Amino acid sequence: MNRINTTFAALAEKNEKALVGFVTAGDPDIDRSRAITSAMCRNGVDILELGVPFSDPTADGPVIQRSSQRALEHNTTLATVLEMTADLRKTSQVPVILFSYYNPIYAYGIARFYDDARAAGADGVLVVDLPPEESGELTGGWNGDDFALIRLIAPTTPADRIATIANDATGFLYVVSMTGVTGSSGLDTSHLGDFCARIRKTSTLPLCVGFGISTPEDVAAVAKTADGVVIGSAFERLIEEHIDNPDIVNVLARQTAVYKAATRPADG
Repeated sequence: MNRINTTFAALAEKNEKALVGFVTAGDPDIDRSRAITSAMCRNGVDILELGVPFSDPTADGPVIQRSSQRALEHNTTLATVLEMTADLRKTSQVPVILFSYYNPIYAYGIARFYDDARAAGADGVLVVDLPPEESGELTGGWNGDDFALIRLIAPTTPADRIATIANDATGFLYVVSMTGVTGSSGLDTSHLGDFCARIRKTSTLPLCVGFGISTPEDVAAVAKTADGVVIGSAFERLIEEHIDNPDIVNVLARQTAVYKAATRPADG
């Protein structure tokens, strides 16, 4: 059983939901990014999404776009992200999902990416702009089930398409809570129960909901329906707001703990 499956099984035993935390690797700089991700893993993140900075992150809102730009200004590459993953793996067994656009992976080398990502201790990848029909080039040489391909499902995805996407996914499904880009405001959880029920008709994978989640109240509301809650822009906004704060690592650590508390049952 890989780390992702083990994590969800352990959380289910405790009646907890997964806190999935996203940050862009190399933001605000490589050294502080290492310290931030390590602190987040120590303080409650159940799965870490480590963003590979990209010059044209079209699916992301302005907060994450700016985080990518800061990381690129500090010469963060896919190789850097893999080095950070290997370094984190020395002290933590929290699953690491590499969050990337396809271009950096293609430029790095597809077979080389798979081998190096596994060697570094990454547990899977989410490629934002790679649909199932075009994934064979990436996954054709993968062996075993210890490296997951995480897939996105949007509210506008029709039922037959949900089945196609879910059939091609492993690890968990990233359920987009709303249309738009990351960091969009106005979270509405009223439709999530029905949406997740539709997906569960075609897949037994855990469902992790993201986009627009920024408060502990948001986390608690989503956790009533989903198996995990994804927070990205809110973490990156904290980094941006505290970029000159010498206590930035502890700021992220404390907020991680607050979010994690909201994934636990109210009586626990």
